[in-house]
Amino acid sequence: MAAGKDSSWDDIKNEGIDLEKIPIEEVFTQLRCTREGLTSDEGHTRLKIFGPNKLEEKKESKIFKFLGFMWNPLSWVMELAAIMAIALANGGGRPPDWQDFVGITVLLIINSTISFIEENNAGNAAAALMAGLAPKTKLLRDGKWSEQEAAILVPGDIISIKLGDIVPADGRLLEGDPLKIDQSALTGESLPVTKNPGQEVYSGSTCKQGELEAVVIATGVHTFFGKAAHLVDSTNQGHFQKVLTAIGNFCICSIAIGMVIEIVVMYPIQHRSYRDGIDNLLVLLIGGIPIAMPTVLSVTMAIGSHRLSQQGAITKRMTAIEEMAGMDVLCSDKTGTLTLNKLTVDKSMVEVFVKDLDKEQLMVNAARASRVENQDAIDACIVGMLGDPRESREGITEVHFFPFNPVDKRTAITYIDASGNWHRVSKGAPEQIIELCNLREDAKKRAQDIIDKFADRGLRSLAVGRQTVLEKDKNSPGEPWQFLGLLPLFDPPRHDSAETIRRALDLGVNVKMITGDQLAIVTVESGAEPPPPQTLVVGSTSNINCSVDVEEFHEFHLSS
Repeated sequence: MAAGKDSSWDDIKNEGIDLEKIPIEEVFTQLRCTREGLTSDEGHTRLKIFGPNKLEEKKESKIFKFLGFMWNPLSWVMELAAIMAIALANGGGRPPDWQDFVGITVLLIINSTISFIEENNAGNAAAALMAGLAPKTKLLRDGKWSEQEAAILVPGDIISIKLGDIVPADGRLLEGDPLKIDQSALTGESLPVTKNPGQEVYSGSTCKQGELEAVVIATGVHTFFGKAAHLVDSTNQGHFQKVLTAIGNFCICSIAIGMVIEIVVMYPIQHRSYRDGIDNLLVLLIGGIPIAMPTVLSVTMAIGSHRLSQQGAITKRMTAIEEMAGMDVLCSDKTGTLTLNKLTVDKSMVEVFVKDLDKEQLMVNAARASRVENQDAIDACIVGMLGDPRESREGITEVHFFPFNPVDKRTAITYIDASGNWHRVSKGAPEQIIELCNLREDAKKRAQDIIDKFADRGLRSLAVGRQTVLEKDKNSPGEPWQFLGLLPLFDPPRHDSAETIRRALDLGVNVKMITGDQLAIVTVESGAEPPPPQTLVVGSTSNINCSVDVEEFHEFHLSS
């Protein structure tokens, strides 16, 4: 019986059973689990069989790692010179050239020691950092839900996936509403895909909408992500290694040609003694290579690594310092990177499009179309502008909430008011709400002018629409939408954003901002007054720090 069980687990590990395609009930049968999850004992047993839910890390011998720093073209020439000094420089009544041998050997050891110590310390620091950032997941074990490290997941576990979660392992979704899953990191698909109950979700993808339970079918290197990572698991030479290799190859070729010529001249033509010839060859070999260069480079990068560590940066590989120094383009996100990601509404600039509605009522409608818990930045901003956040649900009964997604770019709530009438309110990207409300051309032009006015002052626009649902059904399309108004949102820039951009530009780094906002918004949120046509000003709204040509500072405007 035990042999049969081991054979079954082997089939699952070796993908002899396609757990992605078979019916969900058969998945439970093959994995010998239920919707109540595994017990702790069963989890520990399976963990020994399938291993931890993380990618395998290659454990490199510290001795081989140390010797690896002596394995490059420049070191080869130095090692050859050391061998010649001790093994071939004999005869003529004189001892071997111990001085050169010891000097070359000491330089090699110093170079390798510095590189080894720095990279080893950096590797330990990085490992400690990653251990503190170990991903967590909601796991059902022993009939109870708890938050556990994702590394302990095994096939057969039941996990919970909700908005914002990174899927910790490959799984099959259980009963419930469909999820929106962002698989762009795995498949390159730009938009989230809908995953229905019974379908598979992949480790490393992100949940953008919904909440559902799933049964784990693969972990670690057996996941879709793990197999992809294994295929690209190769370390390419960086620019620094390529330069050293080129220098070493040039030295080797030059020295080899010189030694051949010298041997021909000294022995067949000049008939020199063996020891004199070897001494001359040794001089050519040692003099033809920059012996101290690897040591100087290692010390220089070690100092750079130490200075970076004082600023909170961890250098896992010392040669990466040179790679970073060669960076000439820096792509930066705007929201939360150059700005504080703390949105506020400028109430004085709120624009209302309906006569029987005031600004406060427009804010309440926008708050109704916002979540009161598990909020994103915009929801928190809108609800927070009310005197009491409970006003967003006061006097109404929520029937259905339509969460934000990157395709529709809006949220919506269907609710019943105190009179028993059904309504639906939506807030979101202005172009989406304008299209939803089918505005007339004059109203559309007025809305666009207001949006442009907001943008000129560095304000993003949020539109609000409302409709009546006479059928009293959450799935009903409802009556025609009414455009209620526009709210201006402002995300203050970080105090150090302008200075950081200026310093990057001074260092010759071409800064590129990636955002979905309009150029006018970007200009102000970067900390500037609207620039002349050919210049983008980077500074603060009250104190301009610097001005750079627009050719030097690009903004990638992604259509939203």
